[in-house]
Amino acid sequence: MDQETKDRQPVPPNGTDNAAPAPRPRLQRRARIALAIVATALILASAVFWWYSSHWASTDDAQVDGHLNPISARVSGHVIRVNVEDNQFVKAGTVLVEIDPTDYRVARDRARADYATAAAEATAALAAVPITAVSSAGRLATAGAQVDNARAGVTAAEKRLAAAEAQLREAEAKDARAQADLTRYRPLVSRDVISHQQFDQTLAAAKSAAAAVDAARATANVARQEVTQAGDRLAQARAELRTAQTAPQQVTVSRSRATAAVATAQRAKAALEQAELNLRYTTITAPVDGIVGRKSAEVGQNVEPGQVLLVLVPTDDIWVTANFKENQLRRLRPGQRVRISVDAYDRTYDGFVESIGGASGARFSLFPPENATGNYVKVVQRIPVRIRFARGQDREHLLRPGMSVVPKVRVR
Repeated sequence: MDQETKDRQPVPPNGTDNAAPAPRPRLQRRARIALAIVATALILASAVFWWYSSHWASTDDAQVDGHLNPISARVSGHVIRVNVEDNQFVKAGTVLVEIDPTDYRVARDRARADYATAAAEATAALAAVPITAVSSAGRLATAGAQVDNARAGVTAAEKRLAAAEAQLREAEAKDARAQADLTRYRPLVSRDVISHQQFDQTLAAAKSAAAAVDAARATANVARQEVTQAGDRLAQARAELRTAQTAPQQVTVSRSRATAAVATAQRAKAALEQAELNLRYTTITAPVDGIVGRKSAEVGQNVEPGQVLLVLVPTDDIWVTANFKENQLRRLRPGQRVRISVDAYDRTYDGFVESIGGASGARFSLFPPENATGNYVKVVQRIPVRIRFARGQDREHLLRPGMSVVPKVRVR
């Protein structure tokens, strides 16, 4: 080593020139090993991430969902009893709230009486229909017979009148001959041409003929009166026949009255059923098993129809609503297996994809975004996916709507 090279070597800090050099090869070897380990870890992590992302799809924008059944009053009234408290579990059919039933019981009794009256009137009206039909047919037949009899009576009276008039004419002819004989015999008896006996006989015959004329005239007058009376009876019988001929209309009217009475009875029956329903509505029961929440009903409160008294949350009909990104939907299908991690209990449940929503969550919002403006920025949308728990997974009913979960869908 020449002098110039030695001069360029660094002088040790202690002023000595015989110190050992730093172990550079060992440090470089350790750095290379560490770099290899990091690279291997990154490769393994990338491989695990690629395998996971190709076989599973997950999102943390998910929560347990379920039904919230609002229990409302169906009739107005005064609350006399509240049998539940918030967070209390109740079975279906449990009496939750009771409304004073007194007014509705009175209305039910009045409706029952009205229905009994209407039913009786309907029964009477229905029974009157065949009676009206039979009586109308009988009146029609009787009126027809009376018309025939009256017409026959008129014919007989006219024949009797004709006979009486013929007898009158015969009597008048005989009277005329008798009076003529009397007129001829009167001068003959004065000259004694004929005997007084013969004249007396002629006089008697003339008087008898005159009396016969009076009798025949009276008989004819009676016959004329009989014809008039027979005509009146015929007119009366025809009027009764015209009245009886309205029998079909009378039957129709009777049937219409019966129909109206039946309709009134049905309306009264409907009113009775409504009154019974209103009385039943004063007792509010739980429609399903669930947990009571948001109870606002209190004893002494006056409620109106439609007023919500409490909310019932069923615990046996729940699901998960997971909002996946739209670029994740290409691999999601109904029926795929899902692992559901629940944050509250640090437990994992099994489930399956039931359905995929028909629109993004933004479209269901109160004010959906309008992209036809000049400041449009593309945003990855999320689509709600419904995930059902496998049967029997929540035997303890621990899950509640609104809990945060992380679903992992097995897509391959």
